[in-house]
Amino acid sequence: MIRLAIPSEGQGGLDGMRAGHFGHCDVFTCIDVEDGQIKEVSILANKEHVQGGCMVPVNLLAEAGVNALVVGGIGMRPLMGFRQVGIDVYHDGVRPEIRPVVDDFLAGKLPQITNDQVCGGGGN
Repeated sequence: MIRLAIPSEGQGGLDGMRAGHFGHCDVFTCIDVEDGQIKEVSILANKEHVQGGCMVPVNLLAEAGVNALVVGGIGMRPLMGFRQVGIDVYHDGVRPEIRPVVDDFLAGKLPQITNDQVCGGGGN
């Protein structure tokens, strides 16, 4: 089983919008996938963190059993943290809607983010 997390604005959910900065999102939309099919969608409230506290969302998602994450951008420090806890990080910097991003993930169309795609943090 895959538990995919998408940083989300507001209430989140499949019909919601992705957050531009994963660490400062309102919630994470979590999608449980089994045999390529969505089995369950749940919402995980983000914990507040200050600049430089990038491990807060890493630990939150690891504790929630997440093993895949899709972001529009991420800094090197949290990317390394996700790798250390076994969460694969995928990249889609184009669409703000959650549902098409999940569809592309399920279809295997999203690449894992590479070190040269990281941002400087703070939403850049």
